[in-house]
Amino acid sequence: MTLLFYILVALVLLYSIILHEIAHGKAAEVMGDGTARMYGRLTLNPWPHLDPFGTILPILLILIGSPMVFGWAKPVPINPYNFTDYRKGMLWVSAAGILTNLFVAWILAASIKFLPPADANLSYLLREALNFGVRINIVLAVFNLIPIPPLDGSQLLKTLAPDFYDSYIRPIEPFGMIILIMFITFPGTQILLGTVIEWIYNLLMLRLI
Repeated sequence: MTLLFYILVALVLLYSIILHEIAHGKAAEVMGDGTARMYGRLTLNPWPHLDPFGTILPILLILIGSPMVFGWAKPVPINPYNFTDYRKGMLWVSAAGILTNLFVAWILAASIKFLPPADANLSYLLREALNFGVRINIVLAVFNLIPIPPLDGSQLLKTLAPDFYDSYIRPIEPFGMIILIMFITFPGTQILLGTVIEWIYNLLMLRLI
């Protein structure tokens, strides 16, 4: 692959992560909290969103040929006590990033349909970059559904589960990242996540192309 391909892939990955975070902030704003806008986080400018490790990690994963590529931006600041409805606000803010990534995956999959045949070099590179975008957005959505702090799935479960669940999840929150790393390195987890990701990918591509 050429340098142009890696530039396209980097841009697709970067903005897939940024759109995920903007969605959290916008959902919070709709629910009554303007903290994200106050801190300048409802912007497509990448600089306010970049997290040094979360931005470098996916690049390293691509370079080493990892089957699982993911990354993250700085979490968007929110104040849930500003929500007009606390429980509904937490639910929509938590789900917004996941739903946005699935929507972006659908848009990119649909865009591939309108590309010219992949015999031209530029068309081929664009098709492959968009195809990567479909996959990475599905990965981001599925990965964030894992109910382990600090991922969105954890907050979704806290919001949807009975109140007593919070007393079980709160003590492990400081160790969430360590637990998450151990969880995703387990072969069974990788097989399960890979199966779900592939199913969603095939569903989008078969329905739209």
